[in-house]
Amino acid sequence: MKNRFEQKLLELLGKERVFWDPAARLCYSLDGYPIQKHTPRAVALPETGQEIQALVKLALEEGVPILPRGAGTCLSGGATPPKEPCLLVELARMRNLLSWSPEDRYAIVQPGLVNLDLSVLVGPKGLYYAPDPSSQKASTIGGNLAENAGGPHCFKYGMTTDHILAVRFVDGRGEFVHADLEDGPDLVGLFTGSEGTFGIATEIKVRLSPSPERIKTFLASYPSMESACKAVSRIVRCGIVPAALEILDRLTIEAVEASVFAAGYPRDAEAVLLVELDGPATEVEADSPRVVDLLEEERPLAIESTTDAEQRLRLWKGRKGAFGAMGRLKPNIFVLDGVVPTSKLASTLEQVAKIGKKHGIVLSNVFHAGDGNLHPNLSFDGRDPDETKRAMAAGMEILDLCVREGGSISGEHGIGFEKREAMRFMFDEEDLDAFGRLRACFDPRRVCNPEKFFPTGGGCKEGRSAQFGEKSIV
Repeated sequence: MKNRFEQKLLELLGKERVFWDPAARLCYSLDGYPIQKHTPRAVALPETGQEIQALVKLALEEGVPILPRGAGTCLSGGATPPKEPCLLVELARMRNLLSWSPEDRYAIVQPGLVNLDLSVLVGPKGLYYAPDPSSQKASTIGGNLAENAGGPHCFKYGMTTDHILAVRFVDGRGEFVHADLEDGPDLVGLFTGSEGTFGIATEIKVRLSPSPERIKTFLASYPSMESACKAVSRIVRCGIVPAALEILDRLTIEAVEASVFAAGYPRDAEAVLLVELDGPATEVEADSPRVVDLLEEERPLAIESTTDAEQRLRLWKGRKGAFGAMGRLKPNIFVLDGVVPTSKLASTLEQVAKIGKKHGIVLSNVFHAGDGNLHPNLSFDGRDPDETKRAMAAGMEILDLCVREGGSISGEHGIGFEKREAMRFMFDEEDLDAFGRLRACFDPRRVCNPEKFFPTGGGCKEGRSAQFGEKSIV
């Protein structure tokens, strides 16, 4: 017999859009972060913003945590259910392009629309959506919004937050909030990257960009990681702004070339550097010889370049598929997301390698070199508790290193479960208290995606005591 919560959920959506079956719920027990795993109490599939509002109000009435989920590609545990059984809101049925204007270069989409699908839909008008996380074939606009996702081309085009014009969301009080860059304080920037802790987006207005006239991709292979990093610094210093600057190390190259993502990267290289120029044809062709000169100053093993679309896709295939190829090394992968100044790339990576060896963990690197966003990949066997513990310890040590080098614990993957304890590397109790008070303005009872972002015991005391019906600060 159904309890009151279950009965109300069925009344709202019907049995076809609510999953109770243990096997179905198990599919939602984790995202791309392999360490935490919790099964939701129920999975709901709304189709409208009004249904999302009704679900949030039901969660409030019944004292049940609520978690939105896009494609589950998050690498920090942001879309992993909390320990307390929650209502998971699956947004797969909200994947429509609601309206768009090629003249004004914007689109209004539902949160479940897949990132790459938007570019496909608007492409015939010479437009595209610029943020391109490696998971863009699967990840959703709503998920990208929640994490403030970036991607290889964020060096030139910026993060998700640079392409969001307005958001309509249901907050933790069950109320609709409309945030618009043209009206009032910057609630758009505040909501972007809030990891579902303020509420659930129902409509998102995004900026569309004109497709570049010319794109040219370079692949330079180097005998050392240091020389590849120095080449990046030379390009950044000279004033040229490439669309992308990406580096893969030798272990990543070997894994990629032995997988279905093989791109023809030279196996004798210690590192390969992908450089992409885009824009007006005259500008790209004018900058190309300068880029080659800068690459050659660090004595590469080889340089190739192409403007052919098929060949460019080949060169990018290995980079886009790198994380998938890591499965050849170990059953599980823990992907970090620290950031350091580009001038410290080589020295930081040297220390990262030492940390991996210290903990006995297989470690590889593929990263956004242009903005210093490192992605050390810690490969391990999750069936081995000791190896898992060592991987986690290495990860925390690497994040601490990034902060000590003048960087940050996260560039684009978010905090989630993974980095919540590492928040103390950057913020003191006063900072965390301020974050908690800000969250409480939108979610005073902490019903929205609890147990994420804040370290254990972190955040404002009033906000913590307010969970599920106690004292609120608003």
